[in-house]
Amino acid sequence: PFFSSFRIEMALTYRRKIQKEGNAVPDELEQNVAQALYDLEQGSDLKQDLRYLFIVAAKEVTVSAGKSAIVVVIPFRLLNNFRRIQTRLVHELEKKFAKNVVIIAQRRILQKPGRNNRVKRQKRPMSRTLTSVHNAILDELVFPAEITGKRLRYKIDGAKQLKVYLDKKDQQTMEDKVDSFCAVYKKLTGKDTVFTFESQFR
Repeated sequence: PFFSSFRIEMALTYRRKIQKEGNAVPDELEQNVAQALYDLEQGSDLKQDLRYLFIVAAKEVTVSAGKSAIVVVIPFRLLNNFRRIQTRLVHELEKKFAKNVVIIAQRRILQKPGRNNRVKRQKRPMSRTLTSVHNAILDELVFPAEITGKRLRYKIDGAKQLKVYLDKKDQQTMEDKVDSFCAVYKKLTGKDTVFTFESQFR
């Protein structure tokens, strides 16, 4: 039957744009994001750019009551390829899903060598440390906006909050996304942040 074959074709097309570890089955959101990428590849001028690109995961993060954001996770090796079209791609995905969308590269944090993990291995690269990975996530989260400064603040109760200064020139296009940035960064790293477009030298 026509509709049965159509459903099978739909199922096959989204699979071309997502590769999960261990051949895990993508959830509904991941299927929808992957299908959106496939549709953009077929029906827009992004065809050549998207041809060899795919994602590894997609997650929905609650921002506030009635508002959520979508985190699209991509292979680290494809980060530069995605960046070439990221502004346009994010715009198209946000139109489709009516949510803020951020793109983050998949990274692994290597533990510090210690008493309980004396496995012999080469020296841990700086890019795989906790601090380095969290800084990289921050840069990717706000892309294409530029971070002009950071300041760690201590609240009265002793809790830490990272204040991130973004370039004033990006305020018009990014201001409505800062609450999503805070929620996503908290979800991914456990750290509290506040984003501002004011000058850190005021």
